[in-house]
Amino acid sequence: MADAYKLDCESEAGDCRFIVQSEDETEAIELAKKHMREGHGQDYSDDELREEHLQVV
Repeated sequence: MADAYKLDCESEAGDCRFIVQSEDETEAIELAKKHMREGHGQDYSDDELREEHLQVV
């Protein structure tokens, strides 16, 4: 079974239930960056998301 990459906004912002999960790591990071910028006004680098928030499930 292929790995999936998950970023869970709820763990960062308790009032947000947004979750990204994809078998494509690049896609998961891009979607999470877009959500954080548009939904929360915060910018994260790919490396920040990968190292601090990305889960392999």
